[in-house]
Amino acid sequence: MNAHFKPMAITLGDAAGIGPEIIVKAFRDAPDHMQGCVVVGDLAVMQRAALLLAQCELHEPQMHLQRVSDVGEAAQVTAPFTIPVLQVTPPLTVDQLPAWGKVSATAGKLAADCVVWAAQAALRGEVSAMVTAPLHKEALVAAGIPFPGHTEMLQACAAAHAGVAVDDMPVRMMLANPELKTVLVSIHVSLRQAIEAVTIDNILQTLRITHAAELASTGRAPHMAVAGLNPHAGEGGLMGREELDIIIPALQQARAEGMQVSGPFAPDTVFMRARAKHGQRGEFDVVIAMYHDQGLIPVKYLGVEQGVNVTLGLPLVRTSPDHGTAFDVAGTAQADASSLLAAVATARAMRR
Repeated sequence: MNAHFKPMAITLGDAAGIGPEIIVKAFRDAPDHMQGCVVVGDLAVMQRAALLLAQCELHEPQMHLQRVSDVGEAAQVTAPFTIPVLQVTPPLTVDQLPAWGKVSATAGKLAADCVVWAAQAALRGEVSAMVTAPLHKEALVAAGIPFPGHTEMLQACAAAHAGVAVDDMPVRMMLANPELKTVLVSIHVSLRQAIEAVTIDNILQTLRITHAAELASTGRAPHMAVAGLNPHAGEGGLMGREELDIIIPALQQARAEGMQVSGPFAPDTVFMRARAKHGQRGEFDVVIAMYHDQGLIPVKYLGVEQGVNVTLGLPLVRTSPDHGTAFDVAGTAQADASSLLAAVATARAMRR
């Protein structure tokens, strides 16, 4: 079957968060956009979300949930306002449903099981891409899941599928919206650990992964800007030597390999230089950030509605909304599905 006709898997996310709500809203408000998607999750969880929206918003039409037995059957679901749900875990009863907005081991295990199933299906070529609704890291811990988030979980799945060590399946997180793309050298670690992760090898690996992903996605080699670690990019060593001793040597090696890379630049200005505005491309195609918050704050400040999280380096396509589980509004029907819809659009453009 042509990959573009294979379904895309939408994983449930944390059942106590806004994931199920925004999935229902996406299918309800943009049915053509969601055509060809199947929800990998739990039918009772999705039914609760659909009922919540029907009661809170009195919105017509009402959504119909159709349980399917496999992705092939899901591909045949074409009725409007119908959400195909693939039950890949033991079904929850109504009494077992996690409470809205509360950390739950049940929700953590369910979310992780759905991600693993979808990843394995993507690796087998049964689905063309996966879009993941938000996880809650405390719920994963409560469930005994040994990963802090999606990225690390998917990396382990891909490594096991390829029969290699996890370290031999390097991945990176990219956060993107129509104005800015940023890729992180380190992901879900403490700030102290993130500073220790600023090494020549890690920076060079990030540049290689980003270069290959952007070349495959856009058809042209990207111009990558690299943010410094220290204020003013170290100010020639006055505010730290990481730029001189680590970042610049990594950039020199990347240029020797044929990559177009500039920097290191002051972290407080490089994102503005890379930002696309008024229909004009920015000075750079993507910014390489040294740690999680350095890269994600600028993108999220521009608005989470169009932000998309993309995992680079995997032998599968995975995107996600750029927000979390939003426990504070879960169960209120207030959540916005825009970022999920943007993640679906990105995955559709990238899928194999």
